[in-house]
This record gives sequence, structure tokens and C-alpha cells, in this order.
Amino acid sequence: MINTTRWNRLRYSCYAPIYDRVAGPLFRRARRESLRAVPWQSGMKVLLVGAGTGLDLLWLPRDVEIHATDLSPAMVKRLETRARKLSIDVEARVMDAAQLDYADGEFDIVVMHLIVAVMPDPARGLREACRVLNDQGLLCVMDKFQSDERPSGIVRRGLNLVTTTLATDITRQARPLLEQAGFRIDEDAPVMMGRLFRRLQASKAVTS
Repeated sequence: MINTTRWNRLRYSCYAPIYDRVAGPLFRRARRESLRAVPWQSGMKVLLVGAGTGLDLLWLPRDVEIHATDLSPAMVKRLETRARKLSIDVEARVMDAAQLDYADGEFDIVVMHLIVAVMPDPARGLREACRVLNDQGLLCVMDKFQSDERPSGIVRRGLNLVTTTLATDITRQARPLLEQAGFRIDEDAPVMMGRLFRRLQASKAVTS
């Protein structure tokens, strides 16, 4: 299997110099819609997981505490440069989404844009997101997903062998992944290319 943590670190380090030119214009509206839907409050502690070059920073309030992680050192370096240019204080760290070095319940908001479909083990990454959220916290996801109502067909699964190597998995289903990780989906709306790209907000499921 080519989709490994080591491979992702390598390829995104290679993509870093051109990432803004490609992903910036393409996902600008989807990022904005996803983050504008969050019920922000002053002083919130926010974690951007798989933050890349920091393209989400433009759409975040200025009165929140921002932490950001990415697997690629090259991406984190560019994120730090962007934060300085925008005069935004960000604590940025190189970190694997599947092994977050944060305490349980540390954050009010966790943002995962365009990473759930990339992680080698999305279930583990989402469980980590659930762990670091406080009990009233909110997960904000924007990504490409296969329909929750039906499994991928043979053509899609075959194409996925190529897309997973180069960029992203196109067979993952949002609802099963989030619910199995301990989330309750509160909002689920299309943002791009029909329903291929969706924005979701989820809170921790109540356990008895």
C-alpha cells in the first residue's frame, strides 16, 4: 500500500512550493464556507490538523488561539511565513494527525480540511481529533467523500489506486468514519462539485 505516513510526508514536501497556486484558488470558496459556518466565540482554542501552508488562516477570527499541525516540515515552514505576513499568531508544529501531541479535551474547535481523505488511517486520525476536543467542542471537516448510501463501484475503486498514490482517496465515506470515531454529525452540506466535496460539523457523541 503506497498511502503511508512516510510517503505522504515526502510527496507533500514536494508539493509545498506549488500547493498555494493549485489548492488556493480551487478550494478558496469551500474553505470559506466551511469556516464561516462555525459558531465562533472569542478566546476559543483552535487546532488546524493537516493545516498545509495555512490557507485556512484567512477565514479564522482574529480573537481565537490558533494551533496548527502538518506532517510535512516544508508545509509548516510556509504556514509560518503566511502567518507572519497576515500578522496572525499561530503555534505551528510538525506532527502526525494520527498521533497528536496534545492533552485530552484541550481544544474547542478542531479543523480538518482536505486531510480525512489523505490520511493512511483516517479512523485513527478522527479518534485523535475526538480525544483532543473538549466535551462541548466542534469538529469542522471539509473534504471529498463517496456517498454514505452506497459503496464504491469497481471503476471508482480502480481509479482510487491512482488517486491515492498521487493525492487522495476517493472511496471514503464521511458518516461511518465520523460516527465510528465517536462523533455525532450536526451539519452536512455540499460545497463543491455537486456532493463530492462536503463540509461537516460534528460534536462528540453523548455516551451513557
